[in-house]
Amino acid sequence: MSSVLLVAHHDRLEAAALARVAAAWLQHHGHDVWMLPDDALPLGLHDLESTRAASTADLAVSLGGDGTMLRTVKLVGSANVPIIGVNVGLMGYLTEVEPEALSHALERWFAGPTVGEWHIDERMLLAVSLTRCGAEHRQTWTALNEGVVEKQEAGHTIRLQVWIDGTPFTSYAADGLILATPTGSTAYSLSARGPVLSPRLRAVLLTPVSPHMLFDRSLVLDPSEVVEVEVLGHRSATLSIDGQPAATLVEGDRVSVAPADQVARFVRFGDRRFHQILKAKFGLTDR
Repeated sequence: MSSVLLVAHHDRLEAAALARVAAAWLQHHGHDVWMLPDDALPLGLHDLESTRAASTADLAVSLGGDGTMLRTVKLVGSANVPIIGVNVGLMGYLTEVEPEALSHALERWFAGPTVGEWHIDERMLLAVSLTRCGAEHRQTWTALNEGVVEKQEAGHTIRLQVWIDGTPFTSYAADGLILATPTGSTAYSLSARGPVLSPRLRAVLLTPVSPHMLFDRSLVLDPSEVVEVEVLGHRSATLSIDGQPAATLVEGDRVSVAPADQVARFVRFGDRRFHQILKAKFGLTDR
């Protein structure tokens, strides 16, 4: 018997219906299934509610879009729980399974990797740390896509000093800086005209947001090259992690990124490559 956590989008009725389908299949086959209260209650799935820790799951099933996948990665934390993503969203870069194939995907998972033809896709995570000016204690978050240092006030840029391996690189006058993983290269960084990286790479992507300077290029760095961003001047900034506000920054505060010890583990069925997904999402033609 396996323990399976269901994580669902709160505002999509299809996600609630799919949670019922998944729960029925899993219970029928003798598996333990539950949802955390924050997911079960908004969807009216009270019978699935449990306060069990997400990290105790043997498998997590994400029912939503990429945002729900990001939340699932955060919930399972450092437990390296494999995640099956069911696409109930719009873009679906991270999700693997279409809703009508949910039961078949569960069958293939429990059949095992050889018979079921699945494999684990490991994705690099970032440890994003904040050190307050004059303090030694650090706050740390884990990001699958990116950490972003961005302006608070409309109509004003902020000044940010970038350090690489303890050496000053340059200061940016910009709306912000994105510190992204290869997975995050198709998220916010892409909209800021950053490059698309294969998620098989291990790299840190530094992309400026609307820079007011001649040097406006992204940098692709080896993960061993420690990147720090220091807030300069009197204008405050915000730090967000995978699109969620994390902290307000003031002059002298420093944000640094390094590879996290853990990885995100996505269950993949078949052999659909990243470039094929990219092609489909952007409607690219062969010629």
